[in-house]
Amino acid sequence: MDVGSNFHINQQPGHQFTLRPGQPNDAAACGKICYHAFKAIAERHDFPPDFPSIDVAQGLLAYTLSSPAIRSVVAEMAGEVVGSNFLWISGTVAGVGPITIDPACQNVTVGRQLMDWALDTARDAGVNSVRLVQAAYHNRSLALYTKMGFVAREPLSTMQGSVPRVAIPGYKARAASEADVAACTRLHQSLNGYSREGDLRNAIAQGTAMVVEHDGRISGYATQIAFFGHAVGESNEDIKALICAAPEFAGPGFLLPTRNTALLLWCLEQGLKIVQPMTLMSQGFYNEPSGAFMPSILY
Repeated sequence: MDVGSNFHINQQPGHQFTLRPGQPNDAAACGKICYHAFKAIAERHDFPPDFPSIDVAQGLLAYTLSSPAIRSVVAEMAGEVVGSNFLWISGTVAGVGPITIDPACQNVTVGRQLMDWALDTARDAGVNSVRLVQAAYHNRSLALYTKMGFVAREPLSTMQGSVPRVAIPGYKARAASEADVAACTRLHQSLNGYSREGDLRNAIAQGTAMVVEHDGRISGYATQIAFFGHAVGESNEDIKALICAAPEFAGPGFLLPTRNTALLLWCLEQGLKIVQPMTLMSQGFYNEPSGAFMPSILY
């Protein structure tokens, strides 16, 4: 779907909206919608909202709308912003979101068109795998994504609490540097079948990336133990060491594969709590991860 110029879509009478590329000055309107949309869905299902305030949501959207590495689209109706979506491309894999629509403008297929834009943009960019993380309690989004060809790949538990300050014998975590990029990239490639080198380099530049060493080599890394961070390790012990070395669990927490019962139980024994269930979904290529991993909210 080309949004290089305004793209008009006719819906039911009185429901005509336009898709256009997002701009940095859309952050205030898009952030406000993002906050209220997630808040309305979460509270309807008796879960805490993803964003604690409008300011936090607007800060995230200011970043996504100004980053040249993130594709964005905004939906307008009668000259007013009513929704937005984003595509984060990392090599041949892309993550979708956050996708949000003004709660007052539901049921006019805005969400479907925003998702069509993401899939079309990914295809045009040569991406062979599109991924997203969906709130498991939100049946409507699960139905939409399934109808659009996404497959549920991994149940996730959002974890939050105080960082456990315990030592993991034989595993030492430290800050990552540019000198670690090659080893970390090889590790992710071997465990997950694709590279996230760009995300790792960005995290190193931001000072959030960590590596864990075992038997004299890098055996795991994390861009951040947080919603927007991902982690991989040869074993659960690598992930435990990274969790224990985190300064905090930023935002709503971190995403832990629920099927990894041993690691989930360890987290619970350390006093961490399950905040909400989520689902990792994908369309296209998907390689079942080996070793241990924690995805970001995007993929």
